[in-house]
Amino acid sequence: MISLSFILSLALVPFAFAQNNTQLQIEAIEAHFSNAGLVPSLLTTFVPEAELVLDFTGVGSITPGQALSKTQVAPAPSVLITPANSSVTLDGSFTLAMIDADIVGTDETEGQTRHWLVNGVTLSGSSPLNASTESATTITNYAGPGPAAGSGAHRYVVLLYTQPSTFSAPDGLNAPGAPVEKFVFTDYVKNSGLGPLVAATYFTVEEGTATVTVSSTAAVVSSTLPAVTASGSSSSASGSVSSSSAAPSATGNNSGAMSSKIMSPAVVFVAFALGFFLG
Repeated sequence: MISLSFILSLALVPFAFAQNNTQLQIEAIEAHFSNAGLVPSLLTTFVPEAELVLDFTGVGSITPGQALSKTQVAPAPSVLITPANSSVTLDGSFTLAMIDADIVGTDETEGQTRHWLVNGVTLSGSSPLNASTESATTITNYAGPGPAAGSGAHRYVVLLYTQPSTFSAPDGLNAPGAPVEKFVFTDYVKNSGLGPLVAATYFTVEEGTATVTVSSTAAVVSSTLPAVTASGSSSSASGSVSSSSAAPSATGNNSGAMSSKIMSPAVVFVAFALGFFLG
């Protein structure tokens, strides 16, 4: 006879898998940011507390570093946040931003182009959480990418920061209507008093064939990530593809994502075991 405690432990398998999968996605994003040169050129360090996923209409959820077309990213995406684990509490207000960090190898001290900036963002719903801008203050409305032809694959970075009560936006960026323009994003973060970076991701958009030399990047090998080696799994993580110069094609398919269907056998087995025990 199978013990009840054994069956109950089996019931926890899908939840443990989901938590490990989220950690794997976060580690993959960290690796992408390093390989794409966003760390340390744009961000000195990047230790996210959650996974940030963009969902574009007609495309679906994208993977970190995914190559997309201007048409695919023309409308503002839904922003979904999944905490790294149960100890991460995400409440209060947040600031959401999307910036064009240009091509790999760009000197980020010269600034980035602001494509989206919203203060007072709230997170709601169950995991994944939805980043709502309905009651927020949109400083710069979402503006889809439009890199110059031949300028290479631009990296569009979307970041979510905690917004403490002491937050104070600088002049010119404290009210709606600020245009798409160049600014030094890290100066904005520092001068406005934003809190820690919660989560971030990026995608690339390229127009035409590059007429400039772009620094090469390495692929993210998901099997070497700590969350995989710790579990002994060889499953691939979302975003386990080359970033920037070797990004996937702009199909909008989330082919690198770990399917949730992988949990189905565990669920089926638990249901069978419970039926055996109770029957």
